[in-house]
Amino acid sequence: MSAKKTTPIVAIEPLFLEREHAACYLSISANLLEKIAAQADGPKPRKLSSGRVAWLVDDLKTWGRDRPVSDLLPPSGSGYGRAGKAGAA
Repeated sequence: MSAKKTTPIVAIEPLFLEREHAACYLSISANLLEKIAAQADGPKPRKLSSGRVAWLVDDLKTWGRDRPVSDLLPPSGSGYGRAGKAGAA
């Protein structure tokens, strides 16, 4: 009986994300990502080479985790409680 060789599953987190992927990571539009970066309200892109920039994943995580907790309820039909109403069970 021979032993089966298994390939380990390895997940490698990227160091940088391009504009569209960085925006998707934060659940915002690419235009909003650029706007908050330009206004110094969010993570800034890093220069990778001449003419190429990307966002450092650690900067995206830190910025996202530092966002204030919202006092707004999710919109109706979003799956929050029954029929999208708070407190409904």
